Amino acid sequence: MKAKNDRILIFDTTLRDGEQCPGASMNLREKLEVARQLGRLKVDVIEAGFPVISKGDFEAVQTIAKQVKGPIITGLARCVSRDIDAAAEAVKPAGKKGRIHVFLATSKIHREYKLGKVEDEIIRLAVQAVKRARGHVKDVEFSPEDGSRTEPDFLIRVCRAAIDAGATTINIPDTVGFAVPDEFGALIHQLYESIPEFQSGKAIISVHCHNDLGLAVANSLSALRNGARQIECTVNGIGERAGNASLEEVVMALKTRGDFFKGFNCGVNTREIVKSSKLVSRMSGLVVQRSKAIVGENAFAHSSGIHQDGILKKRETYEIMDPHDVGWGQTQLPLTKHSGRAAVTARLKHLGFKMTDADVTAIFAKYKEIGDKKKFVYDEDLIALVEGQITEVPETWSLDYLTVTSGNHTLPTATVRLRKAGQNKKDAELIQDAGLGDGPVDAALKTIDRLTKTRGKLLDYSIRAVSQGKDALGEVTIKVNFGKGKLVTGRGASTDIIEASALAYLNAVNRHLWAGKQSSEAVPQP
Repeated sequence: MKAKNDRILIFDTTLRDGEQCPGASMNLREKLEVARQLGRLKVDVIEAGFPVISKGDFEAVQTIAKQVKGPIITGLARCVSRDIDAAAEAVKPAGKKGRIHVFLATSKIHREYKLGKVEDEIIRLAVQAVKRARGHVKDVEFSPEDGSRTEPDFLIRVCRAAIDAGATTINIPDTVGFAVPDEFGALIHQLYESIPEFQSGKAIISVHCHNDLGLAVANSLSALRNGARQIECTVNGIGERAGNASLEEVVMALKTRGDFFKGFNCGVNTREIVKSSKLVSRMSGLVVQRSKAIVGENAFAHSSGIHQDGILKKRETYEIMDPHDVGWGQTQLPLTKHSGRAAVTARLKHLGFKMTDADVTAIFAKYKEIGDKKKFVYDEDLIALVEGQITEVPETWSLDYLTVTSGNHTLPTATVRLRKAGQNKKDAELIQDAGLGDGPVDAALKTIDRLTKTRGKLLDYSIRAVSQGKDALGEVTIKVNFGKGKLVTGRGASTDIIEASALAYLNAVNRHLWAGKQSSEAVPQP
């Protein structure tokens, strides 16, 4: 179906819905770096967070609104005055590029069991919320939560009322991933045909699809062909439960199958896709599966002799996309230990990082340490150092010394010495202990637990070589439960994987302790 405007808006919700994935929470600096990269990716809209939820979320949305130029910056809000006012204040620095996104459940099951409200009350609350949001900004988006399971006639009534109240975008969420493409496309078609404002361009239809049945991208593309003009998605498809529609898959489907999606276009800079994927993976601690479409390490790998022969003769025989078009194969020449601060600073700028002088000083010091252990320092190594600097939280504990003994006839033993925050190296009161474990990593982590008087349960542990070669930097990502079911992600990098593991665990401990201090500042739910 051809709507009046065939420009497809890409609404990125990595920093809001994507971050809701357990263990994927990011601090302010991590969110800001992701938002800057989304700006370079040239998405149309960044949903930067849910401002009323906490002081941290409010600050993140407000900072992104101040510093990231280009995309529209959106704050999410329930149909509650306090939520809407908080979102308005957070996106205010974005000026005309600020948007408030309000939502309210509309499906029968949500009305009856979650809200306990009848249809007319739902419409009244939606209208009231949209009008209040419109009093702050001209750009208002309304979402009938669980829209795909809402009775079509009632869904049309709610959408009409929201548009009459001033909403310019109506987003239809497949909140629980229940829809299938033909059915979802038919629902969008019905909305498009029933509401004149969609046909005139006064308002547009958006969709927000979840991947519980693996159909988020398919449902989004079906909606597009039936009148939707905004797709809400996340980098790497991260998000609640099984995740959201994957941004890179949506964008490359439109680009690669332009013969099928005739006339549709979006403004995304596809050469920034792989860089965006890697950054989000590292910032969120969620590893991208090797076979993931577009951005997985195997996405353009060919092992079959028949495939390899075809690729050598003509790439298009077995590749429907050029890997360079999405950012693969663009690694720069490596630095060495002899490279100076100016060279490292220039490379950081080339990689897209905005670092303060203090950051550069800290990164350069770590760079020199690695340079003494490795022949070459690749872009991936440098990125790992930068991200280590970004992911740092105020350190309650830091690693001063670590040694381990292990072997097939030796009890794994770790000796750990830690330093407390607020103490300089000269005057620091260091504490030290040794302990046994099932292996060298387990021994080190158990010893850290005793020293810091915390007790974390390790739920996930992954290690990967950041760059090439036997002397590659190892990056460890862990997920730890310190109680109450809340996962904390920790990351650490070193040429020594035991040290990287200890650093990652200390990073998780510091995040846990810092979150405890910040919890008193969280905005309580009304």
